[in-house]
Amino acid sequence: MTFILSKANLEQIQENIAQQRDAEVLDAVKDLHPADIADVLDQLTLKEAQYLFERLEPEMAAEVVLELAEDKRDKLLGNYTGKEIAEELIEHIDSDDAADVIAELPEEVRVEVLANIEDEGHRKEISELLTYDEGTAGALMAKELVKVNVGASMLDCVRVLRTHADMVDDVYVILVVDDHDRLVGSIPLKALLTTSLRMPVKDVYDPDVISIEAHEDVDEASRIMEKYDLVILPVVDDRGRLLGRITIDDVVDAIREEETEDTHRMGGMEALEYSYSASTLWDMVKKRVGWLVILFIGESFTATAMGFYMNEIEKAVVLALFVPLIISSGGNTGSQASTLIIRALALGDITTREWFRIFRRELVVGLILGLALAIVGFTRVAVWSQFVNLYGPHWLLVGLVVAFALIGVVLWGNLVGSLFPLVLKRFGFDPASASAPFVATLVDVTGLVIYFSIASIFLRQILA
Repeated sequence: MTFILSKANLEQIQENIAQQRDAEVLDAVKDLHPADIADVLDQLTLKEAQYLFERLEPEMAAEVVLELAEDKRDKLLGNYTGKEIAEELIEHIDSDDAADVIAELPEEVRVEVLANIEDEGHRKEISELLTYDEGTAGALMAKELVKVNVGASMLDCVRVLRTHADMVDDVYVILVVDDHDRLVGSIPLKALLTTSLRMPVKDVYDPDVISIEAHEDVDEASRIMEKYDLVILPVVDDRGRLLGRITIDDVVDAIREEETEDTHRMGGMEALEYSYSASTLWDMVKKRVGWLVILFIGESFTATAMGFYMNEIEKAVVLALFVPLIISSGGNTGSQASTLIIRALALGDITTREWFRIFRRELVVGLILGLALAIVGFTRVAVWSQFVNLYGPHWLLVGLVVAFALIGVVLWGNLVGSLFPLVLKRFGFDPASASAPFVATLVDVTGLVIYFSIASIFLRQILA
């Protein structure tokens, strides 16, 4: 059943906290899932949340802190020393989650936390995870796993599983390694129930195990897990030695965060550090104003471009009427194309090596789209000219200018929108930076040049 925190329940919890009724406070949350307790904390003030959090059992508190929104977690942990964080939280969570929490702490607190982790093995695992770049499989993996040597027996598998039962949550398979700790296969848990325990592991394990190297991107890990319907993905080094494992829940969280960042960038702004509701007014302004200034400067070149064609505009004012129509058509087409390509890159549907195939494909698509809009644009001019004399006696030439300009601008916008993300990807930048507003701005400026150049050709006699 989904937990819903009512206003009455929230007020009751706040009243109990104000009166310091510890028993009543804990009784209100004792049967809740850690994620639901996190929702309760999110509705409380920082002081109230800290009061409740401090009265939770260490194991529960550790689980709850992982479910908290980043802004709430940062504020909550800001009231604790590094020693308290290490002893009361980090000791009770897996290495990958611990590394995520520690990575968000200030540098001096991070050092103090690591120094106060009593379990040397746990500290070493967390320290290793912190060395991997953010967004890689290595940074996402957990060190806790169940593995056996290829020379062991199925009985050894049972013993190893029982030994690690308290350390490893969600055991789906037992990983098999050789004498050099290289991953050679896996054994599903079903095999423990259907196979004699006297059987050697080498006669049971599946050698067709799928893994990923630690330096690979999280996107690649998600693609592999989706393609092969995996719930865990072993992580190895460049020599094939087993380092850890990635679980499907970790991938879902990572991809959700990355897609949120990409969506923000595609909208023409920097990615917010926290959620929309948790971001301050200054955060919202700071993350948006930079790109707006850049886009404003870019759009200002449209005025510069129009300045070069002032003579033509003065002689045929009607040309100015179609400027918004022409540049918006090119910008919209470019925005569509960039969105399609950025998403295709994220899903692994295309690579930068396929740029020429994409170029040819989008060349044809852009031409067809341009022709479609050209027909609509010309028809609009032709029909309108039958009722009003707005376009004068040369309405046919005006209609042809609009039609051919739409073909050129839409074709150009489609090519820019589809190829620019590939260029960014090729040079190691985030394709999402090729945001729709940025592409639209670029196409706006160049679209004016295309439009007035075509107008100069068709209306040469009129403009002379």
